[in-house]
Amino acid sequence: VCSPCFLCVFQCGSSGVHGTRKKNIEEEFASSPLAPADSLWTTDATSSVRLRMEEGCLDEPITVHQMFKASVEKYGHMHALASKKNKKWEKITFIEYYQFCWTAARSFIKLGLERFHGVAILGFNSAEWFFSAVGAIMAGGIMTGIYATNSPEACQYVANDSKANIIVVENQKQLDKILQIRERLPHLKAIVQYSGQLQQKISNLYSWEEFMDLGLDIPEKQLEDIISSQRANQCCVLIYTSGTTGNPKGVMLSHDNITWTASHASMVGEVQPADTKQESLVSYLPLSHIAAQIYDLWTGIMFGELVYFAQPDALKGSLVNTLREVCPTSHMGVPRVWEKMMEKIKQGISQCGYVKKKLMTWAMSVSLEANQNLSTNKPFLFSLADSLVLQRLRAELGLSCCQKFFSGAAPIGSETVQFFLGLNIRLYEAYGMSESTGPHFMSGPKAYKLPSCGKVVPGCRYKMANVDSEGTGEICFWGRNIFMGFLNMEDKTREALDEDGWLHSGDLGKIDEEGFLYITGRMKELIITAGGENVPPVPIEEAVKKELPIISNAMLIGDKRKFLSMLLTLKCCVDTETMEPTEELSVEAVDFCRQLGSQATKVSDIIERKDKEVYQAIQEGINRVNSAATSHAQRIQKWTIVRKDFSVSGGELGPTMKLHRPVVLQMYHKVIESPMTPESSASH
Repeated sequence: VCSPCFLCVFQCGSSGVHGTRKKNIEEEFASSPLAPADSLWTTDATSSVRLRMEEGCLDEPITVHQMFKASVEKYGHMHALASKKNKKWEKITFIEYYQFCWTAARSFIKLGLERFHGVAILGFNSAEWFFSAVGAIMAGGIMTGIYATNSPEACQYVANDSKANIIVVENQKQLDKILQIRERLPHLKAIVQYSGQLQQKISNLYSWEEFMDLGLDIPEKQLEDIISSQRANQCCVLIYTSGTTGNPKGVMLSHDNITWTASHASMVGEVQPADTKQESLVSYLPLSHIAAQIYDLWTGIMFGELVYFAQPDALKGSLVNTLREVCPTSHMGVPRVWEKMMEKIKQGISQCGYVKKKLMTWAMSVSLEANQNLSTNKPFLFSLADSLVLQRLRAELGLSCCQKFFSGAAPIGSETVQFFLGLNIRLYEAYGMSESTGPHFMSGPKAYKLPSCGKVVPGCRYKMANVDSEGTGEICFWGRNIFMGFLNMEDKTREALDEDGWLHSGDLGKIDEEGFLYITGRMKELIITAGGENVPPVPIEEAVKKELPIISNAMLIGDKRKFLSMLLTLKCCVDTETMEPTEELSVEAVDFCRQLGSQATKVSDIIERKDKEVYQAIQEGINRVNSAATSHAQRIQKWTIVRKDFSVSGGELGPTMKLHRPVVLQMYHKVIESPMTPESSASH
């Protein structure tokens, strides 16, 4: 199945369906700047690949620099980036943005950046992060982000694997990690710190100001020659997948992967180019993840968006303040961010007076019903509810001007989606992988159907492998967004790409007659019981969370076991400094307990006293989920509450809040193997 993009239809008159008309693509693009290549994949950072160019999508491949230069010509005097300094927003134009990147590139050359070697960036989102990323690519290097939450050992692996000549760090905290591992980085030539004063004088350590002055004696022509030698089918970005088992894999992305995806993925979301209407957004999610990098950095350049940088404590609570100040037109969150926002709103509503609470509940139910009907003509009651109540609620969130709301990086629960429909906010879900440069399927204003992930991105293709009797199969991807290969990992690359070059996602799903995709689970996550029954865990986990508002995380266990059991965590408050879950139950959890007649305020009150009311309520909720099970094998037989909620710092969740199942199985091995019954629940 191929979905045509309007660019392709315009260029070649094709509807995107492959006809009998054969064209020699290489002849047609003989003038294009592509490096010689005979394979669709490689594991060598210095090699090039054949692009998946066909009649469905013939637009000319361009490099990151060509994309940026075109945007500067179109949007040069418009604002591009905004950073808050001394309580004031300081903005720079696209011309200035380009000049800063150019200066950074010359300094990287001065520091000895070698062709196809890494520049690793370790820190929170900032203008300097962007300058370093684009400057590294201009200077002929490969840019890679390192998660700010990474341990020194995890930093060492990425920096060494990417042959990082230079590491750009945010502050002293991140610098300390690199200094611990410096001796184990044979390719490292320099470290640059972009925020805060240098607290020590170390050879080859530079402040941002010192760094930007370093390359002033590098001839302009030297950089120009490096840029003109770059080809669209060569590697420019490395994205490291979080390794839940074994080392992370370095996903090699080409210039064409980046520029093509930045151009096409946003079409579904109806992102406007700046010369039509400039979009604005807040950058706060980790840029080392493909979702934020494509959305904030590359699409920002392609469409001329104005990117505001959040404060480093955004996820500790300051994000809403930034959103209120900025009022972005577009906003993306991972599911956990939307969930936290939902919990905060619910908490606020619960503390309102009787009349106000009734009014809000009425308005949200009217909005939910109207949005579920998907009718373009909304009823009068809906307009009334929106103008009287919901507009104010959205303004409280800083989303009063926001037209587009995206969710990505992990599956989002139906409860969260429906809650935001009640606020008249449609969450457009994107589905893809690092290996597909982010989104391969997307929801948007014209591709919206719950509970699907939308339709295939224009110009991309998909197929379903090993389809069963119910129409479920493995989702496979094809398109210009498909990665070059895993760096130095041939076996893993051959596992991901089949002989014909299709990327196998490892995800199970089905497609309806209109082309909407529904994810049913991950093949690796699929539980195969001792009796041979295949059980997708996510729908069961989501059902439990929906039935029981006190539950924060639920993880189903049952692989090679006689029956299913489940680990549960309770919703609790988070330490705003460390982001560690605390003992204190959240307001929503306390309300749940009060409605049952329980006086619990802490997790320990429930576990240690085996709180009769709460335990009974959980068992009843699980009974309701079991009553809807498709077979006896899909029923939860036993469950237990663990003492601490899952978190990024605890290791149970990844940087985008995705559940790391193998880690949880290992961490809670004793709990899982001990007797688990509702009457005598184990705890951790």
